[in-house]
Amino acid sequence: MLLAATALTSPALAATPKGLEKIETVVVIYAENRSFDNLYGHFPGADGLAQAEKSGIVQADRDGKPLAELPPVWGGLTAKGVTPAVTQAQTEHLPNAPFAIDDPKGFNQSLGVATRDLWHRFYQNQMQINGGRNDRFAAWGDTGGLVMGHYDGSKLPLWQVAKRYTLADHFFMGGFGGSFFNHFQLACACAPFYPDADKSPAKDLISQVGPDGVTLVLAENSPASALQGPPKFAKDGNLTPDFYAVNTMQPPYQPSNNKPAQGGDPAYADPAAPTTLPPQTQTTIGDLLSAKGVSWAWYASAFNATLAGQNASPAPNFQFHHQPFNYFANYAPGTKARAEHLRDGGMDGAEFIKAIDAGTLPQVSFYKPQGNLNEHAGYADVISGDQHIADIVQHLEKSPQWKHMLVIVTYDENGGFWDHVAPPKADRFGPGTRIPAIIISPHAKKGFVDHTQYDTTSILRFITKRYGLPTLEGIKTRDAALAANGAKPLGDLTNALEL
Repeated sequence: MLLAATALTSPALAATPKGLEKIETVVVIYAENRSFDNLYGHFPGADGLAQAEKSGIVQADRDGKPLAELPPVWGGLTAKGVTPAVTQAQTEHLPNAPFAIDDPKGFNQSLGVATRDLWHRFYQNQMQINGGRNDRFAAWGDTGGLVMGHYDGSKLPLWQVAKRYTLADHFFMGGFGGSFFNHFQLACACAPFYPDADKSPAKDLISQVGPDGVTLVLAENSPASALQGPPKFAKDGNLTPDFYAVNTMQPPYQPSNNKPAQGGDPAYADPAAPTTLPPQTQTTIGDLLSAKGVSWAWYASAFNATLAGQNASPAPNFQFHHQPFNYFANYAPGTKARAEHLRDGGMDGAEFIKAIDAGTLPQVSFYKPQGNLNEHAGYADVISGDQHIADIVQHLEKSPQWKHMLVIVTYDENGGFWDHVAPPKADRFGPGTRIPAIIISPHAKKGFVDHTQYDTTSILRFITKRYGLPTLEGIKTRDAALAANGAKPLGDLTNALEL
């Protein structure tokens, strides 16, 4: 979580622990925006909604008093363009409790229907968690009662995959908030930084935060109660007061949602645009792998199509801020590292699947599905992305590399959906809300629910351990913070394996 870079060399790198040499190929599949309870709350043997009911958690209003009922889903439950729509009026007077979005006797919105998007931002996530009580999700969100919605996940193809392998039920998103920030957690276990932001085009994006460093300052006209409407803040920006970028900023390189400067390099985003993040220089897991001679790649579905101007809605609906290595100077346009490591996954993952089937995946691969297949509320449904990832898993199981493979399927963050398990208390950047994670491998424990405490950086911990890499500074910072709070370091996924 510190800006300082990790040294790329170490006089005493650890040897691969005995048994881990059986894992020769690591694949990370990174979906979008679902809490554990939202999809896996009814999974047999998991810490799910039955335990949530016993915990007695109820959503509290902004003054801390229990809400008599959930607020309506402001703006309606379904995403724009979905017909028939579930209107705001139809969501009034919900009991103060979790509810099934797909309940045939209720809203009856299947896994194939996109709901509206929810706030999933850095400060709001911390305000919703409320010190581990998880009782302010409705109070500090913009969708009222929708935060408490969940599904019958047993209908998901990946549910069946989880039953055959290992489901981790205490796996937390690495950072508070949204996708942009949590992709950095996967790439570097670090927080992106905007030097001298107060003197930059981004000066108006600095958040106004209270003395606790966690709570956004309310606007004077913010509704007092969650039953009166979403909260309003004095300045809910993309940057912290000390210039860390915690909410969505755009890559400095194309593809970026910010166009090139007029007359400027077409491979770059306009640096004068307020949301263009300057190139980052922190050490990434990719840098460490390269320094050790370990092959790796980030496969982005629809990457080349987007560069060619073919980013359309609803498909592929490419998300620029889901490509973390595109923010780093080491992978700038024209560099050898960019050409080698930032790869096109193809439309619908076709190019990634070709590499799987041919047995030519590098030793470490990250795969990011395109927007319409990533399960993100607002512009994608759950079942399409879930089926896509399950299909990818089937290809992996038939790959020539399968016998020595480890696959991790997880989500970048919770998407604003409630979960009842308190995240471990660590450093100022996370961990955040609990998310699903499935560990898939010939060496994974079969039919196992792993209660070990993990977060997104646990993936980096495993890669570090397997390939004898230096430890990223952010992981050191997190472990020190956990220790200061009387907790153990987070797991490295090995408890899910039989080696």
